[in-house]
Amino acid sequence: MSNEHTPLLGSGVCGLAVISMAAACGGQGGDTAESGSPRTQAHKKESRKLGTFFGVMVPTILSMFSIVLFLRTGFVVGHAGLLQGLLMLVVAYTIISLTILSICAISTNGAIKGDMISRSLGPEFGGSIGLMFFLAKVCACGVYVLGLVEAILDVFGMDPDSPVRVGVPLAVGAKEFNLTHRGQDNKTFHYDVKYTGFNATTFSDNLAPSYTLDYSTSNMMSFATVFSVMFTSCTGIMAGANMSGELKTPSVSIPKGTIMAVVYTFTIYVLLFFLAAATCERALLTQDYGFLQKINVWPPFVTIGIYCGALSAAMSSMIGASRILHALAVDQLFGLPLAPAAIKSSSGNPWVAVLYTWALAQCVVFAGKLNAVAGLVTVFYLLAYAAVDLACLALEWASAPNFRPTFQVFSWHTCLLGLVSCLVMMFVINPVYSSASIIVLLTLLLILHYRSPTSSWGYISQALIFHQVRKYLLMLDVRKDHVKFWRPQVLLMVANPRSSSQLILFVNQLKKGGLFVLGHVQLGDLDAFPSDPVQQQYNFWLSLVDKLGVKAFVDLTLSPSVRQGTQHLLRITGLGGMKPNTLVLGFYDSCTPDDYFLQDPAFCQADGAAVKEDNDFGVDLPSLQAHFPPVRYEESPRWLSPEEYVGIVSDAVKMDKNVCLGRYFFELQGEGRDSKEDGAERTIDVWPLNLLQPSHCDQVDVCSLFLLQMACVLNMSGRWRRARMRIFLNVEAASGEQGWVVNEETFRELLRKLRIRAAITIVPWDKAVRSYRAGEDLDEAEGAAPPRALSEDFLSAVNGLLMEHSSQAAVRFLYLPRPPAHYSQSQQYLSQLEAVTNRLGPTLLIHGVTPVTCTDF
Repeated sequence: MSNEHTPLLGSGVCGLAVISMAAACGGQGGDTAESGSPRTQAHKKESRKLGTFFGVMVPTILSMFSIVLFLRTGFVVGHAGLLQGLLMLVVAYTIISLTILSICAISTNGAIKGDMISRSLGPEFGGSIGLMFFLAKVCACGVYVLGLVEAILDVFGMDPDSPVRVGVPLAVGAKEFNLTHRGQDNKTFHYDVKYTGFNATTFSDNLAPSYTLDYSTSNMMSFATVFSVMFTSCTGIMAGANMSGELKTPSVSIPKGTIMAVVYTFTIYVLLFFLAAATCERALLTQDYGFLQKINVWPPFVTIGIYCGALSAAMSSMIGASRILHALAVDQLFGLPLAPAAIKSSSGNPWVAVLYTWALAQCVVFAGKLNAVAGLVTVFYLLAYAAVDLACLALEWASAPNFRPTFQVFSWHTCLLGLVSCLVMMFVINPVYSSASIIVLLTLLLILHYRSPTSSWGYISQALIFHQVRKYLLMLDVRKDHVKFWRPQVLLMVANPRSSSQLILFVNQLKKGGLFVLGHVQLGDLDAFPSDPVQQQYNFWLSLVDKLGVKAFVDLTLSPSVRQGTQHLLRITGLGGMKPNTLVLGFYDSCTPDDYFLQDPAFCQADGAAVKEDNDFGVDLPSLQAHFPPVRYEESPRWLSPEEYVGIVSDAVKMDKNVCLGRYFFELQGEGRDSKEDGAERTIDVWPLNLLQPSHCDQVDVCSLFLLQMACVLNMSGRWRRARMRIFLNVEAASGEQGWVVNEETFRELLRKLRIRAAITIVPWDKAVRSYRAGEDLDEAEGAAPPRALSEDFLSAVNGLLMEHSSQAAVRFLYLPRPPAHYSQSQQYLSQLEAVTNRLGPTLLIHGVTPVTCTDF
C-alpha cells in the first residue's frame, strides 16, 4: 500500500515517474511536518537513506526536465531566435542560481530534519512561502497535464465523429482540444516546412527573433510571453530541499546536488537550443511544437519521453503540493479552512490534501492551453523564489550569531539581487498577476504574524525587530532630550494584579506612547534558592499583559525588602534613553479591593467551565489564576510598613523621579479592553494647588505643572478623549492681599500658553483655611516643631470640599506634598493623605520634580 515514501500511483509509466513521485513525497512539509509526533527508530533510519545523487540531483533534474523540454524548445527558439533564447536561459538561470545560493545557505545552517523553510524562518515566512509554493506546484501540475494532452492529440489525433470528441470538449473546454492551425479568416493552413540538418543558412536565419502568433492561443508572442513559457522549464530547484527529511546528510547533499543538477540542465537546454536552431527551419519550430517526434530517428522515443516527463512532473507536483498543504494543515497555520487536509490514512497518505490538490489542478486544466497558464505558473514560482531570497536576506541582516551556514558562497548582496531579479521579471511577464500575488503574499505574512499559533521554531521577525531596536536605541541619545518632546515613562509597582488590574489599565492610557513597565518585587534571598525563582514567573506576567491588552514591559526582581527592590528597578529598568521618569504606586490603606479576575470575562469562564486550550507559551488560564494569590483582607499581614512605603516615595523623589499614588482605582469603570464606554460623560477633575499647605504662596510650581500635564495626557488618550477636564482653583474670598490667592485670569492665561483646554472653577475655601490657621496658632502656642500635624477639622474640611465638587468625577488629580524628611512622620503623612482622599473614588496623587511643559516653540 502506498505511503508517504511511495507514489500514490503504484504503476508508473516508467521508472522515471516512480523516482520523481517518490521525490515529491518528501516535499516541503511532508509527514515530518508533524513536529514532535512519535516515530519508531526503524522508521527514522528508513526515512533517511538517500544520498546526493538519488536524493537531490535526480529529483531536481526530473522536476526541471518536464514537458517543456519536448514541446516548447522549438517554441522558444522559433519565436525568440537563438540569441534571445540563450539570453532568456541566462536570465532564468541567473535568477534561480541566486535563489539556490539562498536555499543552500538555509539548508546548511544546522541539522535539517524536514520542513526546512518553515523551521528555519518561523511560521510567517514558512507558511506564506509554503502556500505560494503550493499554488505554484498546483498550477505547474495543470501545465504538465495540458502538455500531455497536447502531445496525445498531436500523435494520435481524434475521430471527429466520436462521442468523446463531442462530449469531452463540452465538459472540459473546447479550447483544450482545438489544435488546428487557423488564420484570421478561420481557414486551415498547411505549412511546407522541413528538417534541413546542420545548415549554416538555417542557423543564420534562426539567430534573430521573429515573434508571431501562437497557433495554440492565437495570441501575439513577445519576449515576456515566451520567457514565461520557457521559465517553467527552470522550476523545480527546490526538489532537493523538499527532500531534506529523506536525506542522510542534507547540509551536504542539498547544495552539492542542486548545483550539479542546475549545471546539467542548463547544459542540456543550451545544446538543444543550438541543435534546433541549426537544423530546423523557423516555420517548423513555430508551427509544430511537437516537431521533435517528426525529426527523430525513432519517433516513439520522443513520445515515451513526453509521457514519462509529463506524468513524472505532474505527479511529482501533485504529491509534492499535497505534502506542503498537509504540513500547513498540521501546523494549524491557516485554521479551519485547511484543517481537513491534516487527515491521513492508516498508511500515512494525506489523502484529503491530495483531493484538495487534485481539485485545484482540475481548475487549472480548464484554462485549456499550456501557454495560457504558463505565465501564472512563472509568476507564482518567481514569487516563491523571491520570498526565499527575502527570508535568507532577513536571516543575514538579523546578524544572529547562530546563523552560520557551512555554505559560504552567498551574501546579502546575492540575496538582494535575487529578490530584485525575481520581482522585476514578475512584472515584466505580467504586471496584473504580479501585483495580485504580492498582495496575497503580504496579506498572508501579516495574518500569520498576528494570528498564527505559537510555535517553537523561532521567529525571524523577532530577530529583525531586535536588530532594528538595538540600532535605534543606540541612536536615542539622552543628552539630546528636550522638554518639548517629553512623554511619561512609567514604572508601575504591582503587588498583586488581582487587585491592581484597573490601575494597570488606567496607567496604560496615561503613558501616551511612552515606556510602560510593570514592576514586581519578590521577597527573598537568592542564596536560599537553588535557582532564580523570578525567571519562572515571567511567562505568567507576560500572559497577564496579553490578557489585559496593555502595551507594557515586565521587570521582576528578588530582594530582601520591597523598598530595596523598588530602588533596584528604578535604577536598572529600561535601556538607554528609555528609562522610567515616573513611579506609580498603589495607595497604602486598609481597603479591601475587588478581585478583578472574577469580574473580567477574559480571566473567568462561565459556569466554571474548564479551559481546554492553552494560552500562548504554555500558560493556560487556570495556571495564570493560580499563580497570583487572592486579594488581601483587612486582617491580612502586611509585607510593607508605612515607613517603608513612604521611604519608597522619598527614594523616588531623591532619584529625580516623579511620583504618583493611585487610590480607589478598583472602582474605576470602563477601562477593560472590551469596554464599550467612550468617556463622553466622564470628567477629569484637577486640583493643582497643594491642599495640605494653604500658606504655600507659589501655587503654580513644578509639581502643579506636572499635574496639569498628566491630566492633559490622559485627556488625549483614546478612551478619555471625549471626557471633560475641569480645573478647580481654591481662593479665600475674605482676603484679597494674601500671596496664595489665585488670580483666575492669570491662570487662564497660563492654560492658554500650555494649550490645555479645560473649564476653570473657583472654589472658596475660607472654612478650611480658618481651621488650618487655628491649628497653626495652637502649634505656635505649644511650641510645636515642624512638620506639624494638621488638625482633623482641616482635613475633614478639605475632604468635604473635594466631595462637594468632585464626587461625580471619573478620576481626580490631586497635588501630592513632598514626603517628610523624618521617617517618624511617615504614619502622620499617610494619615493625612488618607483623610483627604477618603471615599473620593479613583484619585491620583501626583508629585512632580522635573519640568515637563514648554510654552516656546
